[in-house]
Amino acid sequence: MGREKSEGPIVPQGRRKAVPTAARPARGGKETPASEQAAQLQLFCETADSPQGADGGAALGRPMAAPLAVPPSQTTRRGSLPPMTMEEVARGYNLKQAFQHVASNHGAPGPDGQTIEQVREHLEEILSRLSRELLDGTYRPGEIRRVWIPKSGGGQRGLGIPDVIDRIVAQAVSQVMTPHYDPTFHSSSHGFREDRSCHTAIAEAIGYLEEGYEVVVDFDLDKFFDRVHRERLLARLGQRVKDARLLQLIRRMLNAKVVLPDGVVVSTEEGIPQGGPLSPLLSNIVLDELDWELDRRGHRFVRYADDCNIYVRSERAGRRVMASVTEFIERRLRLKVNAAKSAVARPEERHFLGFRLRRDPQSGEVEVLLSKRSKDRIMTKIRELTPRTWGKSFATCIRQVNQSLRGWIEFFQIVTEAEEWELHKLDAHVRRRLRAIKLKHWKRRRTIVRRLIGLGVKAPTAWSVVYHRSKSWWALSGALPVNKALSNAWFRERGLFSLKEHWQEFRTRSVIGPAQLALDLG
Repeated sequence: MGREKSEGPIVPQGRRKAVPTAARPARGGKETPASEQAAQLQLFCETADSPQGADGGAALGRPMAAPLAVPPSQTTRRGSLPPMTMEEVARGYNLKQAFQHVASNHGAPGPDGQTIEQVREHLEEILSRLSRELLDGTYRPGEIRRVWIPKSGGGQRGLGIPDVIDRIVAQAVSQVMTPHYDPTFHSSSHGFREDRSCHTAIAEAIGYLEEGYEVVVDFDLDKFFDRVHRERLLARLGQRVKDARLLQLIRRMLNAKVVLPDGVVVSTEEGIPQGGPLSPLLSNIVLDELDWELDRRGHRFVRYADDCNIYVRSERAGRRVMASVTEFIERRLRLKVNAAKSAVARPEERHFLGFRLRRDPQSGEVEVLLSKRSKDRIMTKIRELTPRTWGKSFATCIRQVNQSLRGWIEFFQIVTEAEEWELHKLDAHVRRRLRAIKLKHWKRRRTIVRRLIGLGVKAPTAWSVVYHRSKSWWALSGALPVNKALSNAWFRERGLFSLKEHWQEFRTRSVIGPAQLALDLG
């Protein structure tokens, strides 16, 4: 199928040489009994970080006034960087820094059940021995514990939790390789990179809509981490990593056996273990080839990890792009595009990193909205945090709700004015669920009446609403006298966090704060 250019192509930044492709091995896994597991380097204690994805820049919002202030890829003189060798990986300070990073994530144990604190007790001796075994080639990665977590769109995602020693080694390798690779990644790649986040990805997408590219070609890569062609990845790494020992180490880490939840140990011949410190870098190396191919064709695109959106001017152009890029992904990269979840559509119809983008028909400005999936997830979370059967103190419930709401709004605070009412409704829903908990804590109707009167409700009204109507706790929590007694001010006095008020403060800082305006997006 021929290649076509999108309307108004961007000037290409250069073309990458094609990567030689190795023969594809058969997919699938071989089961082996747990009793026949290969012997691993037995260090004093080994555990794993809890698998954590990108925070999407949740720690810091950024102003929407300059949506295209995306940090460019930096160029670095190769001579100023230490070489990508096993000696650099095995250096004591590099391993110690890697352990600090692993420990900061407060990870769960790996297959051997050892904890990070047990590693810390013998850290110097462990790292010294680990350095020696890396250099003399006797280090062998252990197995990876498979954990299944629910996906927001349905189904489950498999994450891998290695032992802590393997996490340290993977992080040490990443620390040596990332300074070499990251500056060469495309500027439209935003996942797992310093100074980039979900927010910078959204900012770049806004810019394309403002330029008139109002149709999105939304690609969904089916089971990306499970389908990466390892030999092809290793061949690509071999173009820049000249130390055969380091390449062999990465190969062994990729080929580590997986312990399933039922205890069965399986070998995998394809994919990247998702959840380790090295997997973000390796995934970007795999998809960097796609980035530069899109750039060569002149497409305007935004990619965050395996989420890739291409922006075009018309649906007809979008269908052509969908067909040709799908062919490149499946034939060249040997990955699989999920046709059922991929689409050519208007941006407001698609979920991208938790948001929807829409151009206002009157003002022409691009609005950043919550996706339906994001709304559903926060409603589910609120229900989980405020069950009617809450048995602890009311203050404890508020603290837990506050913690969750703060984390959520720190990420979604970049939404525009069109979502202000939605935030108001979420605040009201939280308060009503808390009112229902409070009413149930008061238990008896007589007690409820007495409390309502004490909070300023007239006695006849309180008696009427509580006694003369058969109401559930939820129905009673929506009654006007109860709303008057347990008012917004009453909740504010008890420290309840407000999504809308935080969003308004963020918007104010974004508009008038010179320090905030000076920040790059992210």
